[in-house]
Amino acid sequence: MSGLSADRQSQAVAALRRIAFLLERAQASRYRAEAFRGAARSIERQDADRLAALAASGSLTDLPAVGARTADVIAHAMRGKPVEYLDTLEREYATAGQDVDARAAALRDRLRGDLHAHTEASDGATPIQEMVLAALELGHEYLAITDHSPRLTVANGLSAARLRAQLEQVRALNGVVGPFRVLTGIECDILDDGGLDQDPDLLDELDVVVASVHSKLRMESGPMTRRMIAAVSNPRTDVLGHCTGRQVKGKSRPQSEFDARAVFDACAEHGVAVEINCRPDRLDPPHDLLAIAIETGCDFSIDTDAHAPGQLDWLGAGCERAAQHDLDPVRVITTWPVEDLLARTHR
Repeated sequence: MSGLSADRQSQAVAALRRIAFLLERAQASRYRAEAFRGAARSIERQDADRLAALAASGSLTDLPAVGARTADVIAHAMRGKPVEYLDTLEREYATAGQDVDARAAALRDRLRGDLHAHTEASDGATPIQEMVLAALELGHEYLAITDHSPRLTVANGLSAARLRAQLEQVRALNGVVGPFRVLTGIECDILDDGGLDQDPDLLDELDVVVASVHSKLRMESGPMTRRMIAAVSNPRTDVLGHCTGRQVKGKSRPQSEFDARAVFDACAEHGVAVEINCRPDRLDPPHDLLAIAIETGCDFSIDTDAHAPGQLDWLGAGCERAAQHDLDPVRVITTWPVEDLLARTHR
């Protein structure tokens, strides 16, 4: 294998992944981003000299998961030429959603990681390794993998056996990515009675438990309040995820009704952080509820709820919302060193 061919192959993989990242961050079609990530995985597995020969002969589309657009990107990279499509996306998308004021930018600089991210094991787009690679490139110190719990079948929630297998995968990853930390976790469904949707002993093994309501979102205020208080009173809960369940873009959904002060009082009492969810289609909690949570003394976790690597760069939206309320960064647990964070979450 020639060194030049190997270098060009690496450049092609990097270009494809960067394109996917920019598309994901800008909320472009999931299928477009997945096409470039699939092509990156395909050519990464090829012999570099064979890849160079295919590029020279115009036969790159013979490779699995490589179409005309991705072949053009690979061919330019293999020749050491600028990739016009990537350059265009850099101009159009590189700062998409990243324009925040100085206070928000200062808070963003203090964030060390993200406690809510999904992989292809549930309803995310990529393997853990690609999420971790993106987190590393963004300068994170840690990333919690929080795939869904089993009751959420529409999101391919993880059974106890599948979650245990994932824990082994995370342990193996931590052996090679240090000092970066991949944290074990789950986004655990809050059941109708406020219970958590996973084996309690298994939850005790995790670094982070994000508890979220995903069903019966239109439950009456009284039962919903009792349901949420029961969940955050559970000593295994670390973060209350996207508390209202609202969706403000696309297929919109109104926020759930509950006694916010009572729920946030319980969060403060039991040391459960309220998530400031950065997804552009959620932006949860709304500003009025965020003000109540701050007033009641809650801590917070600014999280992306990312389902693809590029979405890990959505943290700025949450920082902007926090800064608008003059939230003290010390109350944001994702600004803490990982050991301090784990001292809080470990049961």
